[in-house]
Amino acid sequence: MGGGPVLHATSDVNRVEAPVTMKAYLMCAFAAFGGIFFGYDSGYINGVTGSKVFVESVMGPGVDALSSSRNSLITSILSAGTFFGALIAGDLADWIGRRPTIIAGCFIYMAGVILQVAHSSGLGLIVSGRLIAGFGVGFVSAVIILYMSEICPRKVRGALVSGYQFCITIGLMLASCVTYATEKRTDTGSYRIPIAIQFAWGIVLAAGLFLLPDSPRYFVKKGQLERAQTTLARLRGQPVNSQYIEEELAEIVANHAYEQSQIPATGYWGSWKACFTGGLSTSNSNLRKTILGTSLQMMQQWTGVNFIFYYSTPFLKTTGAIKNTFLISMIFTIINVCSTPISFWSMERVGRRPLLIWGAFGMCVCQIIVAAVGDTVGFNKTHLNAAGESVANNIGAVNAQVAFIAIYIFFFASTWGPGAWVVIGEIFPLPIRSRGVALSTASNWLWNTIIATITPYMVAEDKGNLKSNIFWVWGGLCGLCFVYAYLLVPETKGLTLEQVDQMMAETSPRTSAAWRPTKTFAEEVGMAKHNVEHSEHVKEKESIEA
Repeated sequence: MGGGPVLHATSDVNRVEAPVTMKAYLMCAFAAFGGIFFGYDSGYINGVTGSKVFVESVMGPGVDALSSSRNSLITSILSAGTFFGALIAGDLADWIGRRPTIIAGCFIYMAGVILQVAHSSGLGLIVSGRLIAGFGVGFVSAVIILYMSEICPRKVRGALVSGYQFCITIGLMLASCVTYATEKRTDTGSYRIPIAIQFAWGIVLAAGLFLLPDSPRYFVKKGQLERAQTTLARLRGQPVNSQYIEEELAEIVANHAYEQSQIPATGYWGSWKACFTGGLSTSNSNLRKTILGTSLQMMQQWTGVNFIFYYSTPFLKTTGAIKNTFLISMIFTIINVCSTPISFWSMERVGRRPLLIWGAFGMCVCQIIVAAVGDTVGFNKTHLNAAGESVANNIGAVNAQVAFIAIYIFFFASTWGPGAWVVIGEIFPLPIRSRGVALSTASNWLWNTIIATITPYMVAEDKGNLKSNIFWVWGGLCGLCFVYAYLLVPETKGLTLEQVDQMMAETSPRTSAAWRPTKTFAEEVGMAKHNVEHSEHVKEKESIEA
């Protein structure tokens, strides 16, 4: 490797990373800010489609609600754009780097926001603007997870990547607060203000990323080891020649060399083909990892959470018991925000696998209760009172169901919300990581699009008219998520990205929690220098620091 860095690695597999510094926390936490794009852009549409001014701008004067077809188109078109944006982002992240791809996504996103703000009537600008903004969100949502997983220290990777989901929930909450504050306006500010605020998120993230380094694993993939070493030292807050940096870099390089030797083809199409090699019978095949990543994101959407955040405002109006549906929708988003930080602790203490298993079980129970109470007491059954207003037959039952919806959101926000993103950032080997994460994220947005498209037809009075019966659908799907997590999701807690690869090759999902590494990849391929004295020195130093 010419004049590149000298790579060393000790035989102590649990001592390959430097102590976590505040600088590392802050860098990763800022990268998580990209989640606000996802959350706000997904959330503001729930309130805007309920705005009388916006409805009349699309449907014409005197119309109180969007038709099912237009509501479906306006809501789902963002997800359609994001699906294609996520796929394209995987290629760009390998060609120009993780950080420049995210910055490019910010500018595409802002262009879409400008078009949406310019909307005055019809569908043209609002639909095209959301489609273009979706491309930008696709860039950001796919590559942020990749970028954070590659720069985060192993010991806190789960907690920090969970910060991405936390920012999504903050975005949803901010969207609800803004739409709640503007709902009474009688001018175009009722929808233009919520849309225009998005511009700030693009400026903040793009400007901040200019100050952050790219991923050291990206530089290893490009064969630029000196840049990888410098970047890793900056991320870990250590000198460039630190033994910590040499050990971690040796592990990354060795794993990359091994994975490259397993890829049967090269070039653009070869690298895509590599995502689907290995066969289903091979425990560590790329195909199984791709299926795991894409199906995990599909399952996250199957939990039905976006029904709450996309359509709760018009849905709650049909109950006849909720006078201020905007307020209840905002409360749902606040619960979402307050519940997500629990995962910062539990993701590293409890683990990814138990959280996904029991989170799915909790959501399933809550959804079934909501649906069963609706069948029993007549949820969404209303009558006209003396004033001619539509009032629920059983207000107490409606309130109980709203409470269980809130508990369901708690389970989602503290388990599947962050957990699915953490796992897809960890399971792919470096040669296909950008494309694997992109495919998984695209799967999320594909199912997001499908659910956003069909849900209005499922609950509309002149279509499916399921009303609260839709929770039987979500409850059943959450039951499938429980079985899926138990059978297929491995435990990746406490492992480096390279060790995750070893674990998936040597064990099954149901026994993965007990797996422990016995040697590093650097030792596996003969790049390690067994330096017991240094290992003991590191242990002694860390003991003193503790």
